[in-house]
Amino acid sequence: MSSPNVTISGLARRLVRDGLIDEDFARQAILNAQKNGHPLPFELIGKVSAKAICQAASDEFGTPVFDLNAIPQANIPNKLVDPKLVSKHNALPLFKRGNRLFVAVVDPTNLHALDEIKFNTGLTTEAILVEADKLLPRIDAYLNAAEESLGDALGGLDEEGLEGLDIEAVEDSKAKADDSSDVDEAPIVRFVNKVLLDAIKMGASDIHFEPYEKSYRVRFRIDGILQEMARPPANLAIRLAARLKVMSQMDISERRVPQDGRIKMKISKTRAIDFRVNSLPTLFGEKIVLRILDPSSAKLGIDALGYEDFQKKMYLDALAQPQGMILVTGPTGSGKTVSLYTGLNILNTPERNISTAEDPVEINLEGINQVNVNTKVGLTFAEALRSFLRQDPDIVMVGEIRDLETAEIAIKAAQTGHLVLSTLHTNSAPETLTRLLNMGVPTFNVATTVSLIIAQRLARRLCPHCKKEARDIPEEILREEGFFDIGIPREELTLFHPVGCDKCVNGYKGRVGVYEVVRITPEISRIIMEGGNSIQIAEAAKREGFFDLRTAALRKAAIGLTSLEEANRVTKD
Repeated sequence: MSSPNVTISGLARRLVRDGLIDEDFARQAILNAQKNGHPLPFELIGKVSAKAICQAASDEFGTPVFDLNAIPQANIPNKLVDPKLVSKHNALPLFKRGNRLFVAVVDPTNLHALDEIKFNTGLTTEAILVEADKLLPRIDAYLNAAEESLGDALGGLDEEGLEGLDIEAVEDSKAKADDSSDVDEAPIVRFVNKVLLDAIKMGASDIHFEPYEKSYRVRFRIDGILQEMARPPANLAIRLAARLKVMSQMDISERRVPQDGRIKMKISKTRAIDFRVNSLPTLFGEKIVLRILDPSSAKLGIDALGYEDFQKKMYLDALAQPQGMILVTGPTGSGKTVSLYTGLNILNTPERNISTAEDPVEINLEGINQVNVNTKVGLTFAEALRSFLRQDPDIVMVGEIRDLETAEIAIKAAQTGHLVLSTLHTNSAPETLTRLLNMGVPTFNVATTVSLIIAQRLARRLCPHCKKEARDIPEEILREEGFFDIGIPREELTLFHPVGCDKCVNGYKGRVGVYEVVRITPEISRIIMEGGNSIQIAEAAKREGFFDLRTAALRKAAIGLTSLEEANRVTKD
C-alpha cells in the first residue's frame, strides 16, 4: 500500500531513479526510518546491498566512500565520544587530525549527529561515508570497549557479593523517569552497589560522592576520619548522582535544591542496612552523602561501648529510675545516638510504653514508637512531646533539646513521673547544665530534674595486630600530658603507637568511647541553685570522683586501647 504523503528525496530518490527500489518501498522505508529513529540505509538493507546503497549515497551527495576494513578496531579512539551519542546516531569516530574529527556515517546529511558530536568533543566534525553492514559491528565493538574501559576506570568491579544484593528505596518521594537512560548503565549500577557494599564491609559511617571541576572522588568516613577510596572519571558525576537519587527515590530532574532520601540494602535474610541520603548542589554538580545506619550497632550491649565500670553502673542506675532526665552530649559523630539507643534497648520491655521524637529516625527499633519530626508541617520536637504526654508514656526520648520550649516540656515530663532521655550539643557535662540555664530553664528545675549527664567522644582503637609499645617516654612528657593524675600507677602505664598492617587503617581498627559521666549529686545541685558556672560544677564533679573527658581518654591510652595522639585529638584543646 502506497504512502502518498511521504516525499521521496535524497538517497531514496537516487535509488528509485537507478531502479534499485520502487516508490512504494521507498516511501515505506522512509516511514520506518522515521519511526525507528534509524538512518534510512539501515531500512534498505535486505532489499539493496549495503555496497550499492553506499555508492548511491556517494553519487547523490558527492561524498567519497571509505573502506572501514582499512582501520583496525584497536586504532579507533574509544574514549573520545560519549558512547550514548555513538549509539544514538550510529556515528563512529574514526580518527583525529589536528582539531578535526572524522566520523563514519551511513547518511552524510545527518547534520544533527555531527553537531552533537562536535558539541560533545569540542572538535570540528567531518562525515566519512561507509557501508552500513560494516559500521554496525564496529559500533558494537566501540560500545563494548567503552563499557570495559568504564569498568576499569571505576576500580575493577568485583562481582563477588553483588549478585544477591537487594536494594530498595524506602522514602515516599517520587522519582522522575525522564533520565532513566542515564542511570540504567550496568557499570554505573555495579560501581554504586560495590561502593555501598565496601563501605559496610570496612565499617564506614558515611560515604561522600564529591564532584569537582576536573575530578571526582569517593570518600569513606572510617573510625571518624575521611579517607579517599576511589576517583572515577569526572564526566560520570551526573550519572553517579542520578543513580544514587533514583535508588533513594529523589526527584532526579531537580538539581537546584538539596534533597533527602533513604535506601535500604538487604545484606542477607536477617540483616538490612539503611542509608540516609542527602544531595547538595555544589559549583560543579551534586554532592551526595550517605549516612550508614546499621541497626545492629544499637544492639551491641553496654559492655561493648567502653564505659569504666563505675560509669556503666551510674548509667544503668539512672535508667532504672522511674523518672528524671538523662542527657547525652557531644559533637556530631561522637556516638550519642548509639548510647541513647543502647539505653532504650535495655528499657524496651513489653511492660513499658516508649516514644521517641527524632530528626530523623536513624535506627528502627521494634517495640518503640518512633516519630520523625517535620518542621514544615509543624511537627516539632515540642509538638511531638506534647502529644507523647497525652499517650500514657513511661519513657520518652527527644532527639535534641534545641530551644526553651522543648526544654520546658521535657523538664515537665521528667517531673511528672516519666523518664526522659535527650541530647545537647555541648563540649562537657558541666557545660550542659549551664546551657540549660542559659536557655532560660529555672535553676530549680535543672537542679532537681536532671539526674545524669554523659559527655562523650569516639577515639580510634589501636589495631591489636600491629600496635607497637612506646618505650622510653620521658617522665616530664607523661607529667605534662596528665598521666600522673588519672589513677593508674606509673609502673602500670603502657603506651602504644599505631603502625599499620593489612588488617587495619593506618594502625587503627574500630573505635572506643571516651566518657565523662556525671551524676547530679547534692553538692552539684547546690552549686546550680546558687547560680554557679561550669568551672565550679567541673571542680565539684572532680571532687566527687567523676572522670572528665581528658582523664577518661588518657586512661584508654594508658592501657593500650588507643594512642596518646588519638587521645589528644579527641580531648585536647
